[in-house]
Amino acid sequence: MKVLILISSINNSGGTERVGSMLANGLSEMGHEIVLGSIGSTDKPFFTINENIKLVSFLSFPRFKLFRIPTTVYNIRKLLKKERIDTLIVVETLCVQFTLPATIGLPVNHICWEHFNFNSDAGKASRRVARQLAARYCDSVVTLTERDKEYWLKGTQHKSQITAIANPCPFPVQEYIKEKNTKIVLAVGRLTHIKGFDMLLEAWIQVNEVMPEWVLKIVGEGEDRAKLTDFIKKNKLTDSVELVGNTNDVSQYYKEAEIFCLSSRFEGFPMVLLETLAFGLPVVSFDCDTGPAEILEDTGSILVAKNDVSELATSLIKLMSNEKQRKTIGLRSKEKAEEYQPENIINQWVELLEDRK
Repeated sequence: MKVLILISSINNSGGTERVGSMLANGLSEMGHEIVLGSIGSTDKPFFTINENIKLVSFLSFPRFKLFRIPTTVYNIRKLLKKERIDTLIVVETLCVQFTLPATIGLPVNHICWEHFNFNSDAGKASRRVARQLAARYCDSVVTLTERDKEYWLKGTQHKSQITAIANPCPFPVQEYIKEKNTKIVLAVGRLTHIKGFDMLLEAWIQVNEVMPEWVLKIVGEGEDRAKLTDFIKKNKLTDSVELVGNTNDVSQYYKEAEIFCLSSRFEGFPMVLLETLAFGLPVVSFDCDTGPAEILEDTGSILVAKNDVSELATSLIKLMSNEKQRKTIGLRSKEKAEEYQPENIINQWVELLEDRK
């Protein structure tokens, strides 16, 4: 089978680019002929791409902006016919504006792969329109969680097959054993309002009063750094909170932590929770839409009512105080992580593709 996977820009380092590249590599290794297309440039892919995958850029610079969309549509359609593509997987709902007109009248299995929470449009009304079009006219829509699948089923006039396939975990299940209690709580993500680090720091004021020997490390960078730094100083948390910034090796922070905390206001599919499972970390997380409840199910990790700062603090303190519980959750987490290993996720994609043969 010949598959075109279309990404906004494979030069970017984002989560959709990472899992899109993983899917391309996985399907290639299963024997499918893969073309990896990008609306942007393909000169410097951020993630490793298998050598036998063909890279194609649909980047175009027509004289007038008005012609950019039709030019891109024309280029995609031209490639679909030239390469005799069987299946087109669109790794971003917004790209449906290009691919729907490009596939008109062609015998192409058209799959839209949603990476956002259905209840969030990330500030773009065009994304809401694209979702309705995808549900109506694509052959399949793939969501990342069962909860988001239900939102699609209820919120669209769908004719498409709506199915849920989780993202693959980028880390294998780790075999190392932590030798001592490091008393570190870890959070990872962009320093932005969506990730809720302001609420985590409010909770940490309560935690620090009861557990002053514990440290909170937040790995990531973003526009809220100054605001968070100011909060830390004003509330005298400088000795117990560290804003680490970006890192090229997040695994070292997972390895040294005792607990992971996710304080997001909402998520599409929190990849950081997959990573924590692989490292056997117990988690305290807001039960936000969507992802945490499904990813953490059966692990024993703690779900907190979303945006409940006091309950977040109380749950962290309880888990800090119970080393036996942390170890039990850690073992269950690694067992759950097996479900999200790439080979298991790729097999689900293969089943979806072969259903259309």
